[in-house]
Amino acid sequence: MSQTATQDHVLPASSPLKFMKQALREEAAVEPDHVATTAVTKETQIIAIYGKGGIGKSFTLANLSYMMAQQGKKVLLIGCDPKSDTTSLLFGGRACPTIIETSAKKKLAGEPVAIGDVCFKRDGVFAMELGGPEVGRGCGGRGIIHGFELLEKLGFHEWGFDYVLLDFLGDVVCGGFGLPIARDMCQKVIVVGSNDLQSLYVANNVCSAVEYFRKLGGNVGVAGMVINKDDHTGEAQAFAAKAGIPVLAAIPADDDIRKKSANYEIIGTPESQWGALFASLAEAVGLAPPVRPNPLTQDQLLGLFSSELTGRNVVLQPATQFDMCGKTDLTKASLEVVYDAV
Repeated sequence: MSQTATQDHVLPASSPLKFMKQALREEAAVEPDHVATTAVTKETQIIAIYGKGGIGKSFTLANLSYMMAQQGKKVLLIGCDPKSDTTSLLFGGRACPTIIETSAKKKLAGEPVAIGDVCFKRDGVFAMELGGPEVGRGCGGRGIIHGFELLEKLGFHEWGFDYVLLDFLGDVVCGGFGLPIARDMCQKVIVVGSNDLQSLYVANNVCSAVEYFRKLGGNVGVAGMVINKDDHTGEAQAFAAKAGIPVLAAIPADDDIRKKSANYEIIGTPESQWGALFASLAEAVGLAPPVRPNPLTQDQLLGLFSSELTGRNVVLQPATQFDMCGKTDLTKASLEVVYDAV
C-alpha cells in the first residue's frame, strides 16, 4: 500500500470530535422502524397454582396442561411440591428425575446439568419436577429457591412457551413456596379448593399473601379458583364470591374421575366425557385477568360453614392459675426477690 493511500485513511489529530458529531448526525437521520400493529405472536403466561396438599392440584394441572397441548398450545408444567407427584399422572405413574437430585449427582460427578436431564415431554406437554429433601434432611422452601436458580441458569426466561404452570403446595408458608408471589415470577395465581374448611383456609392464606405483596408494590393477582371434588354444598362458591375472585371450573366429585385418576389416566382429552370441562377450564385460565382479592377474616371464613361444624357457639373461658397448678397464685407486694424458707 502506498504512503498516499495510507495517509488518506488516517484522520488528522484535530478531527475525532468532528468525526463523532458527523456519525451521530447520520445515526439520528435514520428513520425508526414503524410501530408494530400486528397481534403479539408469543407472550408467555406464567401461572402459579396453589392449594392444600391432597386437594387435587396435580390432577387438575396434569389434565389442564394436556388439554392445552391438545389445543395447540406449548405448555411447560413444573412441579414445585417436595412430594414430586405433579408429573406422575402425566407420565402414567412414572416418576421423573427431579432437578434437586439430578443437580446433586451431576455436581458430584463434575458435570453440568443439561435440559434433557431434567425436562421430559408427552404429547406436546413439557414437564419437570423441582423435588425436595427427604424428611428431616433439609428445607423444602430452600429446595424450591435452589431449583429456580438452576432453571435460570438453564435459560428459563428465554424459553418460548405459551403457558408455564407452577404447582405449589399452599399449606406451607415458608418463603420458598411464596417465591412466585413475592418476586413477581408469575403474572397470576389460581387456587384449588373444595367445600371443606381446611382447603378454603389455605386458599384464603394465598389470597392474603397476594394482597400483602400487592401493597408492597407487587403485580401478581388471583385469576380465580378451581373447585375440585365439588359436592354442591356451596362453601367454595361462597368463598370465591366473598373474596372477589371468579370460579374458573367446578370438577364434580365423581367416581369415574376418582378411579381414572387413581389409575394415572388422563381425562383432559377432547374425546373424553370430561373433555369439554377441561377445554372450558383451559380457555378460562388463559383469559382470566389477575385481580386483587379480598381475603376473609377468620370469623368470615368460619361463617361459610354451619356452627355445628365449626364450634362457633363455644364460649372461650380463661384458665386460672388454680386450673394449672392446683393452687391459687399469691400476689407479691413488691418486685424484690423473696426466697421461700427451706
